[in-house]
Amino acid sequence: MKRLFVFLLFFYCLIVTCGAENRNGSYLSNKPDDIIEDRLPIADPYVLFYNDKYYAYGTNVEGFEVYISDDLKHWRRENKLALSPKDSWGTTWYWAPEVYYIKSQKKFYMFYSVNEHICVATSNSPTGPFVQDKKEPIWKEKSIDTNLFIDDDGTPYLYFVRVTNGNVIWVAEMNADLKSIKEETLVECVRAETPWERVQANVTEGPSVLKKNGLYYLIYSANDYKSKDYAVGYATASSPFGPWKKYDGNPILHKDKDRTMKLVGTGHGAPFMCKDGSYKYIFHAHWSQEKIQPRTSYFKDLTFSDDGVITIDGDVISPVVVK
Repeated sequence: MKRLFVFLLFFYCLIVTCGAENRNGSYLSNKPDDIIEDRLPIADPYVLFYNDKYYAYGTNVEGFEVYISDDLKHWRRENKLALSPKDSWGTTWYWAPEVYYIKSQKKFYMFYSVNEHICVATSNSPTGPFVQDKKEPIWKEKSIDTNLFIDDDGTPYLYFVRVTNGNVIWVAEMNADLKSIKEETLVECVRAETPWERVQANVTEGPSVLKKNGLYYLIYSANDYKSKDYAVGYATASSPFGPWKKYDGNPILHKDKDRTMKLVGTGHGAPFMCKDGSYKYIFHAHWSQEKIQPRTSYFKDLTFSDDGVITIDGDVISPVVVK
């Protein structure tokens, strides 16, 4: 009888252990809704809303994964990479992908950083495969963190970070192919100057541009991402080239102010419009108060006041990955 008990106990432990190991080698207990990961495991995140579904991309692996959701809470990971290194220029440091559907081209464009240069790949589907048909960077200089903005008149602009004397955000008009920039139009946007931006390192990065009521908003992150004080602020301008005036109330996202989640290192996100026409902001945070990696992503509401002030606030949505 004792032998039977020991055998059954061993067999039970074996089943639980084998069934609980996830793709990253960590162990999860059985959970409702077929949850296979407690968090959305991407950094520098971006969300595309297309045909009633949300697609999330971010920094995590060599190449880029894509996650799909109907409700922002539950996400399903596609089995194949959205962009594989074999379809890209460069070999390492795949960072900060952003995907846009360009209606005039009937294609999806993925802008991303690799080998500390900025590149673009295209696909017929938001899940890929994205392929870089021209195996070279958008331009020769070391740069990261791209954001595409197309103005009301159809003019495309690319915002990105030049890695020179710290991380500085610049903009240039793009050519019609959306695969190269007009270098003669390069203009500096913002750099780290104020105290909240220089707690650790001279860094402004992760730009996102919106336009509302004729005013341009440049949302960005500052400080080294390894700092607990990594945070988000914004600036406004009457032109996509600036000059940009930083909001006096910056930062607008700094740790978890209501302390419910105790998030630190909050930043490098992107705004997006939801099914109901409201905005949310996806951002990453450190794994915990003590540990930076692996960074994971969360959501908060992004709102505009009647006088045009942006707020990133409300309850934190903590997404999970399901089967």
